[in-house]
Amino acid sequence: MDIDDRIAELRNELVAVANPEKAPEMAAYTGDRFVYLGCSAGDRRSAAKSMTQAAKNMEPSELIRLATALWAEDEREFHYVGMDVLRAGAKHLREHDLATVASFIERTPWWDTVDSLAIHTVGTMVTTHPNLVSEMDEWAESSNMWIVRSAILHQLMFKERTDVNRLTTYCVMHMESTEFFLRKAIGWALRQYARTDPDAVRAFVKQHENELSGLSKREALKHL
Repeated sequence: MDIDDRIAELRNELVAVANPEKAPEMAAYTGDRFVYLGCSAGDRRSAAKSMTQAAKNMEPSELIRLATALWAEDEREFHYVGMDVLRAGAKHLREHDLATVASFIERTPWWDTVDSLAIHTVGTMVTTHPNLVSEMDEWAESSNMWIVRSAILHQLMFKERTDVNRLTTYCVMHMESTEFFLRKAIGWALRQYARTDPDAVRAFVKQHENELSGLSKREALKHL
């Protein structure tokens, strides 16, 4: 089955489980940035289960083609499926595929897809291809807020493997930003790392007490 046929089949499956009456409510939740079919998360995942399962064993070029086709569809549910298939096959992606993943982050940016791509796709790619840390340094200096957020969050699941210097450097670079999504990302990244090294996070917040936003500090210290 070619990509177009797969997308057409997925559309039929999503439409079958969609509740169009829910679509306006779902769109409003994202500030009417996107069009929705009206699928709940559970129904969407069930409808796309075979595609997501297949993604685990796809060749990277095929996976990228599929994700690109999913992001080309108008309805947000297709982007969510794209997010899920990339997560499923992330360990197979090649270094140069990072540029395509960045294009998905930039094309239809909102936290609901950006965070999954950052944590579960980009994070996995950096683990698989350590040379990509230099790309993360470039992302941290991007003029695109969502690319910066992705750089800050890509280590969220690294635990003891976290490059603490890199994490704190990114936080310092943007701790005086007025952007809500960057302030939130800084706090979230620090809060998550506090599960591994609470003393390091306390010390960082204390050191930068006057520069960090209240939101970042509250999030960082939330469970300490």
